[in-house]
Amino acid sequence: MTDTETAPAEEKSQADVVAFSPKVEPVRQPRVLSIANQKGGVGKTTTAINLGTALAAIGEKVLIVDLDPQGNASTGLGIDRRNRRCSTYDVLIGEAPMRDAVLATAVPRLHIAASTLDLSGLELEIGAARDRAFRLRSALASLNTGGDNDYSYVLVDCPPSLNLLTVNAMAAANAILVPLQCEFFALEGLSQLIKTVEQVRSTLNPQLTIHGIVLTMHDSRNNLSNQVAADVREFMGRKVYDTMIPRNVRISEAPSYGKPVLVYDLKCVGSEAYLRLATEIIQREKELKAG
Repeated sequence: MTDTETAPAEEKSQADVVAFSPKVEPVRQPRVLSIANQKGGVGKTTTAINLGTALAAIGEKVLIVDLDPQGNASTGLGIDRRNRRCSTYDVLIGEAPMRDAVLATAVPRLHIAASTLDLSGLELEIGAARDRAFRLRSALASLNTGGDNDYSYVLVDCPPSLNLLTVNAMAAANAILVPLQCEFFALEGLSQLIKTVEQVRSTLNPQLTIHGIVLTMHDSRNNLSNQVAADVREFMGRKVYDTMIPRNVRISEAPSYGKPVLVYDLKCVGSEAYLRLATEIIQREKELKAG
C-alpha cells in the first residue's frame, strides 16, 4: 500500500481524536457580596438573611457566610448553637474547609456557614500571619467544584466594625452591599466606610466595588427619614437602590422564630421589599456583565 493510500486514514484518525476530546468547562465562581457597615443596628444581618432568602426564592443557590461573632444570622435562620460544631472560625484558622461549615436551612437553595463566639478572638490568633487578610478568599476559592451543589451567590454578613473580619470580607468580595439606616448620622458613617473600601481596593483587592446602598428602616411618615433618603441619593446617585426597606414589625419579629420574614409572613410589606431588592440586584448583575 502506498503513502498516498494511507494518508486519508491518518487524517481521519486525527480528526476523530479532536472530535472526541472531552471539553472541560471552567468552574463558575460565585458572586461574593459582602454586606458591610461599621455602624451597628442598620440592618446588615436582616438584609443578609432576607436577601439570601429572596434570591433563593427566585432560583439562585445562595450561601450566607456569618462573620459576626454574635452569630445572629445563624440564629435568625434557625441554626441552634449546639449544631455549630464546625464554624467560620474553624475555616478562618485553617482547620476546616468551607464546605465542612455549611449547614442547610429550612429555605430550599439557601445554606449558611454559621459563626460562634470564637470568632471574637480571631484577630489575636492570626494577626501575625502574612495571609491574615486573605483567609476567607482562600476558603471560598475551592467552594464550587462544577457540580450540582455549586453556589451562584455568597453573601457575607460582617460584624459592626472595621476589623480583620470585615477586611477579610472585603478582600474576598466582588462588591460591597451597604445597608444604611435612614437616620441623622447615616452619611457620616457612609463616608468612613467608603474610605475603607478605597483602602482595601488599593492594597488588597483592586476589583472591589460598591454594588449598591440599600436604605433600611425607612418610615415614609417621618420627615427626617425622607430627608436622609434624599440626601443619600444626592450624594451617591445611582449607587443607591430604588428599593427601600420599610420599618415593619414583621421584619423585627421573624428572627425570634428563627425564620426569614419571607417565610414568617410572605405577604407583609417587608417581604415584598426584599423580593424587589433581590430582583434589582439581579438586574444590576446583568448590567455589570453586559458592560
